Amino acid sequence: MKNKCTLRFGLPKGSLQEATVEKMAKAGFNIQVSSRSYIPYVDDDELEIRLIRAQEISRYVEHGYLDCGITGYDWIQENNSKVHEVGEFLFSKATRQPARWVLAVPEDSPIKSVKDLQGKRIATEVVQLTRRYLRKHKVKAEVEFSWGATEFKAHELVDAIVELTETGSSLRANKLRIVDTLLSSTPRLIASHAAWKDAWKRQKIENLALLLKGALEAEAKVGLKMNIAEKNLAKLLQTLPALRNPTVSSLSQAGWVAVETIIDEHVVRELIPQLKLAGAEGIIEYPLNKVVY
Repeated sequence: MKNKCTLRFGLPKGSLQEATVEKMAKAGFNIQVSSRSYIPYVDDDELEIRLIRAQEISRYVEHGYLDCGITGYDWIQENNSKVHEVGEFLFSKATRQPARWVLAVPEDSPIKSVKDLQGKRIATEVVQLTRRYLRKHKVKAEVEFSWGATEFKAHELVDAIVELTETGSSLRANKLRIVDTLLSSTPRLIASHAAWKDAWKRQKIENLALLLKGALEAEAKVGLKMNIAEKNLAKLLQTLPALRNPTVSSLSQAGWVAVETIIDEHVVRELIPQLKLAGAEGIIEYPLNKVVY
């Protein structure tokens, strides 16, 4: 008999799809996507997953076709969707930095600020965001929807573009210069107001958010274990502030203790040699699946 309590969950199809499925796996949900279907398999009979373009998810959540979904803050704003924002999740396909929608022009363009766009033509995928930006600055310009190849259009077909970038490298490679940032965007878990008012659905969504957050927290951290002579412990903890709130336990060998801690992965390469110098032995570094605070 099918479980009557199900949560319809929208995941972004396209550029964020792989990263999202990977993060969901770390959160404990095995999702298998078929190229022939927009309904992936998930090993949780309380979840019904739909793969939908990130641009559309907030609209389907707002209107209740989906109970919740993961999409960019940019598309919530572009669609002006009235949804409940459950949490922000800093992950992307290239970096853990927010993506930015920027106003860009050719390097040799006379356009230096938004005011110089008066009477000009702009191509972008985020038409409503761009129009609101222009209104805010009291500038009248023509905004056209771009189906792609926007960076190329800036040199031949329009005066400026509003394009998504993470590092700016693609814009520089296309000899484009950033004039201004319209919006910074990160993926968000959103829910319909109706689903958020439903006790069972809200609990399920909050559990999802907790596990996803734990998986993301774990990505930048590692666990460290080591043994050290008790007489050297105070000095070790004093000289290595990275070892905050470690767990210290006695070993069967008298005068020795085991130290275990979780630290940022990027400091490990400097830390391990210092631990060795401080007298630590049997140092083990291990990956983490989730860190829940």
